[in-house]
Amino acid sequence: MKIFLSLLIAFPLLAQQPATPPAASPAETPAPAPAATAPAATAPTATATVAAPAAASPVPSAENWLTGYIELGYRFTGIGGSLNTYRSIVDLGAGPKLIGADFTILDPKHRLFDRLRVRAYDWGDDPYESLHVFAEKLHWYEFQADYRRVAYFNNLPAFANPQAGAGGTLDQQSFDTRRTLGSFSLNILPEKWISPYLDYDRDSSRGSGVTVFESSLDSFAVPDQTDDATNLYRGGVQIKGRRFHITLEEGGTTFKSDQDSYTSGSNPGNDTAPLLGQTLALTGLVQAYGVRGTSTFSKAIVTANPFSWLDVYAHFLYSEPKDTVNYTQFNTGNFVLENQLLFYTGEQYLASAAATLPHTSANIGWEIRPVHRIRILQSWSTDRLHNSGSAAETDKLLSIGSSNVIADALESALATNYSQADTSILAEVSRTVNLRGGYRYVWGEANDTVLPAEGLITISPEFMHRQVGMGALTWRPWEKLSFSGEFEIGSSGGAYFRTSLYNYKKVRAMGRYQLLSTLHLSGDYNVISNKNPTLDEAYKFLAHQESVSLTWIPKGKKFDFEGSYEHCGYHSQIDYLIPQLLTSAESTYTEYCHTVSALFNLNYKKAKLTAGGSAVLTSGSQPTTYYQPVAKITVPVTKNLGFFGEWRYYGFGETFYMFESFRANTFTTGLRFSR
Repeated sequence: MKIFLSLLIAFPLLAQQPATPPAASPAETPAPAPAATAPAATAPTATATVAAPAAASPVPSAENWLTGYIELGYRFTGIGGSLNTYRSIVDLGAGPKLIGADFTILDPKHRLFDRLRVRAYDWGDDPYESLHVFAEKLHWYEFQADYRRVAYFNNLPAFANPQAGAGGTLDQQSFDTRRTLGSFSLNILPEKWISPYLDYDRDSSRGSGVTVFESSLDSFAVPDQTDDATNLYRGGVQIKGRRFHITLEEGGTTFKSDQDSYTSGSNPGNDTAPLLGQTLALTGLVQAYGVRGTSTFSKAIVTANPFSWLDVYAHFLYSEPKDTVNYTQFNTGNFVLENQLLFYTGEQYLASAAATLPHTSANIGWEIRPVHRIRILQSWSTDRLHNSGSAAETDKLLSIGSSNVIADALESALATNYSQADTSILAEVSRTVNLRGGYRYVWGEANDTVLPAEGLITISPEFMHRQVGMGALTWRPWEKLSFSGEFEIGSSGGAYFRTSLYNYKKVRAMGRYQLLSTLHLSGDYNVISNKNPTLDEAYKFLAHQESVSLTWIPKGKKFDFEGSYEHCGYHSQIDYLIPQLLTSAESTYTEYCHTVSALFNLNYKKAKLTAGGSAVLTSGSQPTTYYQPVAKITVPVTKNLGFFGEWRYYGFGETFYMFESFRANTFTTGLRFSR
């Protein structure tokens, strides 16, 4: 988690971005409708005749029916060190690539569409591939389609078992999957006061990995296959008036998730120490589970401006998901039933469950402007989830010459009610000073029951109460200088989770200064402190982040520079229970980071050079270094053809887990065709 958080913070300049599309051509804008023909006027005399300028044709010229560009290239890679860590963080492969494409097609005859725009980036087995299509016919429809494919590979041995990676074996929490996401929307009569729409979204994933099979006092890493998919169907109508807007929507979802594991051969597990003279082991496993779910929902959104001084809005959503689960397991080896110290050589376990989860959420709010320069914002929201389920299981333990059957039937219920009320007042004190103050109250209740109660005498619900004070200030003493700051202080009387916000403080300050017309300086400061002092749940968290950035764009646009520096610190402390010993222990994590990013662009004639890089250096519980310099050159060959080449270096190292370090060089070259 630390690695990905650092990368998210570290590379705002150099994260893989699709090529910047060219400036929009006038041809990309739909042609305006021809003006209505004016009534014939009395013919002027010869002396008064003036040649009127020719009106611009509303139909684009034939040569502009297609505009845009496409970049094709080839990437070369050289990787040293841990290939698994490289794939978990970067995962850029070699081979031919579609670097980017962005083109627009106009139909002068306005048949099926007026404008069609297509964008595609990073195709060629890259970890993030995307395709976007937009089509419209003026006054009739707007259609959008998005497709993304994500290659998710994660195999960091130090995450779950540091000793596993040293021997080159698979991590017991690894994934190699392909996730695809598709979204399609059709808006009919978008400019009319009644506009229907239809949407469809699909999210699916398939792949392999390693998971953990738990059996009493030991756990075993086993290979698995996963397959899941979610489909969302929805349709509705938008009603637009002069002072109101209403959206009514109906929809439904379907969900499935399957996981299968099969293994044979001796597996000693994570705990190889003998127990009462016997060694636990897994020699065979067939395991499968399947989850199926369906849901329907109804949604309504209303916004209105009944008076010039009042805006109101309301949102309501009701859904009722239903899920079923089936699980099958057959394992052989040498295992132990801990509470009876009963050793057995095989197990057959079957389970099934079903649940219904009616879910209601709503919010309502308004903005009042009683006097000039004063705004009052009020909102209230609620979320209510009531879950009831049942499960049945049969566990058959097999040993030499005998068997032991355990059967259970469970009934469970979970109910959570969450509400929040916000009040804020915004005041424009003067031309240079704005103030905001507010109060938030959060309350809720959660309780669950499981029958039979497994010996528990009572089951107490969890209550949450939180009061939050908020404030903000914006000061612009003059045009080139501005400061802003905001804070939030909360105090709680309960929380649903140990790591939830409890007694916390948030502060943020920002400053912007224009040193010169071409030179801009900015700085930010963020800090959050959270404590949960309740008995047996002591938790402390502190994070702070300071950054400064500089942007220099000299006149003439021959070159520009952008650089930033950031310092951050994280500290958490929480008590946890050691499963094997059932004793309490303290987990402490500390990290300090330094992040430097810089990007320089040079334009010479029609060629462009980009150079820069980012670096992250962290210290604390898990010291890490990460470097990513980059250089790219673009040279025009002809009017519509250009050449580009890009070099990137990735260097990753860890002090404690040196076997996870890697270094990589990638070089991409190709051609850019534009029209």
